[in-house]
Amino acid sequence: MTGVGITFLGRTARALGLVLLATLGTIAFTRLAPGYFTDTRELDAQYSSVAREQLAAQHQHEASLVATIAAQLGHWAHGDLGKSRHFDVPVSMLLRERTFATAKILATGIFAGWLLALMLALPLSARRGLRGETLIAFPVALLLSVPVGALATTCLLLNTGGPIVVLTLLITTRDFKFIYRLIRHVARAPQVLFARAQGLSSMQIVRAQIVPSLGPELLALAVTSFTVALSIAVPVEVIFDVPGLGQLAWNAAMNRDLPVLLAVTVIMATVVAVAMLFAQPSPTQEAACA
Repeated sequence: MTGVGITFLGRTARALGLVLLATLGTIAFTRLAPGYFTDTRELDAQYSSVAREQLAAQHQHEASLVATIAAQLGHWAHGDLGKSRHFDVPVSMLLRERTFATAKILATGIFAGWLLALMLALPLSARRGLRGETLIAFPVALLLSVPVGALATTCLLLNTGGPIVVLTLLITTRDFKFIYRLIRHVARAPQVLFARAQGLSSMQIVRAQIVPSLGPELLALAVTSFTVALSIAVPVEVIFDVPGLGQLAWNAAMNRDLPVLLAVTVIMATVVAVAMLFAQPSPTQEAACA
């Protein structure tokens, strides 16, 4: 087996390990949380005695952590995501209803954030020295120092912007510095300097030399941006009351709704794990970050 094949297998094993760790960790922390076996439906006078007996049987079936893990993994092995304890509907139905809202926010916010970061990085990187980075260093550092929840709450109270605006600002500030330094690093490459010495125009150099060099690096950065946006989605959706996967995960955690929380966690962990397979830094990226 070649070195590339061994490396890919190693990265795949790490990705699978991440998903398995997230799965077992979610089950363990939720099962051991105080009040896991409490259910508000038991206090409902209209809730039938048969349903109460079913709840008692479920609690007995999940009497230990090992039994809970075995039960949940057994359901998943048969393609059954279970039923939400809080919403009292199939988990698959909740996922179908919420996935589109989250996907729309992520796609729009990442695209707008990248577009704004490129619009700032391209002209500033053309300046001599590091004046471009100095000009925008303070606002970038200021936004990065503000917690996501605080920024979203401020926008909500001021009635300015929404979840997409918050996501766009955070993606822009997190990616601008890297894109700026990456463009400057590629622009100083020998082949680019040679093209300039030959009298080629700036557009010709960008199209023939810089863009092909940036392609693989920007692809890896895009994957990283997606994982960052996915983590931002949870507080943003909760604060702006967006019916997406982030809000669903928060409600499930607050209500110790293990089937829902496990499904959302596995989805997010799988997305991050797959992203890890493509987001390995290249020598150009490492040099740009130095």
